[in-house]
Amino acid sequence: MIEFFFGAYQDTGWLNIALESIVFVFGILSVWYAGRENILVYPTGLIATIITVYLLYLAGYLGDMILNGYYSCMSIYGWYNWSRMKGDDQVIKISRTTTKEKGIGVVVFVVTIAIVYGVYRITHTPIAPENYIDIFTSGVFFLGMYYMALKKIENWTMWFIGNIISVPLYAYRGLGILAIQFIVFTVLVIQAYRAWYTILKNEKE
Repeated sequence: MIEFFFGAYQDTGWLNIALESIVFVFGILSVWYAGRENILVYPTGLIATIITVYLLYLAGYLGDMILNGYYSCMSIYGWYNWSRMKGDDQVIKISRTTTKEKGIGVVVFVVTIAIVYGVYRITHTPIAPENYIDIFTSGVFFLGMYYMALKKIENWTMWFIGNIISVPLYAYRGLGILAIQFIVFTVLVIQAYRAWYTILKNEKE
């Protein structure tokens, strides 16, 4: 098991290992803050995604690299959206998606997949079997990021699906630290969903 997750680091430079470790810490902090509806989810998330873009560029995984670039842009939007206030009250509150928002979500998912696939084709990058998984998770994660910016509880469902797929995918790619990060993410996502569900339930009572 240790060899599966960390064997690839024998030939990895200390700088890249240090950067992955930073991503590990700030990525977990970001999800932890999100579960507590704390706006610090966005600055911590930005640090993690910007460094991840660089690491994935070096590794040649265009789909995930573009996705994390999306994350960075969406984090700025989410940061703005979560900080909006009306008097002493937040404008955006935790809620469930409407039928219209579900429809928009499907469009976001499909467009994200199409864009990532298009980049592979335009750059003439070979698409290995794991890249198709990468393309699919790109759609799942970006939809989760979109729903999170709107404080929709369904964002946690998207994160859960993407995390479960990403654990073996990243381990296979030799990014063991990030693979373990996704395991931790999965635990935090379950906790966050329960916390947001409790908030929604209490608001109805």
